[in-house]
Amino acid sequence: MRRLIKYFLLGLVLLLVCLSSALLAMRFAIHGREVRVPRLQGLTPAEAERLASSEGLVLAIENRFYSSEVPAGYIVSQAPAANTKVRRGWKVRVAESLGPQRASIPNVIGQSERVAELNISRRGLEIGAVATIHYAGAQPSAVIAQSPGPEVKNAASPKIGLVVAAPDNTQIYVMPSFVGQPLSDATAAIKQAGFNLGKVDMVEEASGPPGIILHQFPAAGQKIAAGASINFEVRK
Repeated sequence: MRRLIKYFLLGLVLLLVCLSSALLAMRFAIHGREVRVPRLQGLTPAEAERLASSEGLVLAIENRFYSSEVPAGYIVSQAPAANTKVRRGWKVRVAESLGPQRASIPNVIGQSERVAELNISRRGLEIGAVATIHYAGAQPSAVIAQSPGPEVKNAASPKIGLVVAAPDNTQIYVMPSFVGQPLSDATAAIKQAGFNLGKVDMVEEASGPPGIILHQFPAAGQKIAAGASINFEVRK
């Protein structure tokens, strides 16, 4: 019995030693895959890529910015920062300098989106984000705002964002229900909202007070454009 207990304890000790060794090996393996991010700022993209690859990292040029301090064609910023510990295979995102800004920001407000794109490209600039909105009074597909504006002298990025009027720039509304309301109230409401009172047909009906709307065209829930005419059938 004592011999059995002795073998059991010996086996338990060996098992604990094996587990400790495995955990230690795993820890070394994990830390062995960690590297420090090298300093890439001030290098050319080719130099930065070679240095990053030598450490098992992946270089990604994601932005380009004007810089009065870093010459054109060199890395101006990086993320993660130099000396940060990361895993091998990590992506290091960098921005390339375009040098000092030389191109002036053109004023493209009021131009069509296509003409604005040509004027921006002609100056060596790029189109950034383009947002499309409905804007009363603007020509369809015309630029109604830009960022940075034409007054900006020292833009940080070569990209110009645009806000463009929708191709179909007519404002659309959802028709409310006027059924059961007096015609006088409905007339005041639609005129105040910028719509027009269309044809009003008086209908004979056995019961109910006169002047009450029985039917409307367009029906409630339908989409209508600003300035549309609304027709009613009203109880005599």
